[in-house]
Amino acid sequence: MTSSCNPVADRLRDAVHGLRGDGRGWILFSVALGWAFTLGLRFLVPALLPQVKGAFDVTNATAGLAITALWVGYAVMQFPAGVLVDRFGERTLLTASLCLSGVSLCLLGLSPVFAVFFAASAAFGLGSGIYGPSRGTVLSRTFTANAGTAFGITLAVGSLGSALLPNVATAVVGQVGWRFVLAGLAVPFFVAAALTWRVVPERSTAETKPAAVDRSPRRLVRDIVNTLSDRSIRLATVAVALLLFVYQGLTAFLPLYLQTKGLDQQTAALLFGLMFITGAMSQVVAGSAADRVGMKPVLLVVTAVGVVTPAVLTVTSGTAALAVVVAVLGSRMAVNPVTNAYIVGALPDQIEGAAWGFIRTAFFLVGATGSTFVGFFADAGQFDLAFLALAGLSAVALGCYALLPGET
Repeated sequence: MTSSCNPVADRLRDAVHGLRGDGRGWILFSVALGWAFTLGLRFLVPALLPQVKGAFDVTNATAGLAITALWVGYAVMQFPAGVLVDRFGERTLLTASLCLSGVSLCLLGLSPVFAVFFAASAAFGLGSGIYGPSRGTVLSRTFTANAGTAFGITLAVGSLGSALLPNVATAVVGQVGWRFVLAGLAVPFFVAAALTWRVVPERSTAETKPAAVDRSPRRLVRDIVNTLSDRSIRLATVAVALLLFVYQGLTAFLPLYLQTKGLDQQTAALLFGLMFITGAMSQVVAGSAADRVGMKPVLLVVTAVGVVTPAVLTVTSGTAALAVVVAVLGSRMAVNPVTNAYIVGALPDQIEGAAWGFIRTAFFLVGATGSTFVGFFADAGQFDLAFLALAGLSAVALGCYALLPGET
């Protein structure tokens, strides 16, 4: 008899095997594929801003407004999307999101003036914003026994999309042009939409009826407020809002910060991509670990590492040492699948989508200000102080997770 020399790989293989059967593997594949394009395109548009600025002859500040519109559109769409999930089900919402995102990419690539590009960017934010709440609820409903692993794989694939798509686009944009890159990427969105419509099942009438009948806006708000009175949901929401704020601040300025430490632009970009790759790996490992040992221990360990690494980064120099710290920094992404699974699993079934959408709107709006926060310190020449502040906010999130009740 032989035994594997890699027990971690064996456990991951077993966990992934448990996600298959009864069409669940195809559901996971389609949801993860759609998320890879959705998340990857949110980081691709900023990567092409130099070409966009040149085409429309606009300033950095004006071009940046298009990115702001994208993220604000994504944030504000979370709550309406959650309500729509309860009414129409995940299959319809996921497919609609991918189709709307594809159409908006065509508009981005074919924009004759910057005003149209700005509107198309906002439209992409709104269309892609439908995806998140329905992604969360379909995974929670489909993978009741191993939601952590399912969330981990999905978000890991999204992180890989964030690492790969912008790099591929910037590598080919000189040959084919930014318009062809954006408009051409509409095609895989439409393909992903067709696959999603085919493999994701519709909710039964019994599952969608409670949200569709006799649920007034006042009652819906009251039910959501009552849900948020649950201490564990409230603590987890505050923690993830803080961590998303930190994540937005880090990802917006990490390449520039690395250049202040003596790295050239290309090396800084490679290390930035390395962060997403290690983040993808950590998301799969953390999701699987949460299913085996519980969510709270995993949240505490991952967040504790996320407290230390931004502070260590401020005193690190040299390409090799920075690469190690940035790789470890990527592990903080592992908190996302575990927290998502924790919150969605704790929400009442009858308002799961609406409550999850409301929570996502709240923490994405908070998180969107992270880049502005770090930018303020950067303009004052205080990058190190900004990263130390992010470490402190991560410590507050760690305290919130520590107060979560133990799992039974």
